[in-house]
Amino acid sequence: MLTDPIADMLTRIRNANKAMHDTVRLPTSRMKEGIARLLKDEGYIRDYRVERGESFDMLVIELKFGRNRERILTDLKRISKPGRRVYAGKDRLPRVLGGMGTAILSTSTGLITSRTAEERRIGGEVICFVW
Repeated sequence: MLTDPIADMLTRIRNANKAMHDTVRLPTSRMKEGIARLLKDEGYIRDYRVERGESFDMLVIELKFGRNRERILTDLKRISKPGRRVYAGKDRLPRVLGGMGTAILSTSTGLITSRTAEERRIGGEVICFVW
């Protein structure tokens, strides 16, 4: 059975966050780097970097916690899956928790948040929800 690499990434981040780990290491791809970039831009993670390896590169994500070690990242949810793709048009972009969360979309211009997609008036595939 083939697993979904994006769902695997989100699960690893979710599990490390629940276990209060400082970092998450996983094999990298352009899509995963794009999601990590958006998570950093939106303030859900502290930073990310790519460590070059002999056979494959690793994406290292540094998780972010509040002053008293409370979690900044509450949850991540995969929306569009390989078995069931979910698309949103420019007029029907998703809102996560009434605007408190973030939806990540894959568009013709690359990975962007639903807020950016609304500004640019474009739709795309809904990758995941983050809050």
